[in-house]
Amino acid sequence: MMDDLSPNAQKVYDAMKKIGAVSESKLKTADDIMKAAGLGKSMITASLQELMDKKYVKRVARQKSAGYFITK
Repeated sequence: MMDDLSPNAQKVYDAMKKIGAVSESKLKTADDIMKAAGLGKSMITASLQELMDKKYVKRVARQKSAGYFITK
């Protein structure tokens, strides 16, 4: 689908779509994404960073834990 993403980042992106993290009002935590993608925490963290660097995902800092959503 998106040739510029690593396989893990693609998996994380697809998992975020599946669980509905598609707008700022539907934020999901890294733990939610980890469960949906079936990857370990370090892989999720690295993949989310890659997706943020390439502007596919946005991180929103919150009181307890940060939330993430797809921007494109």
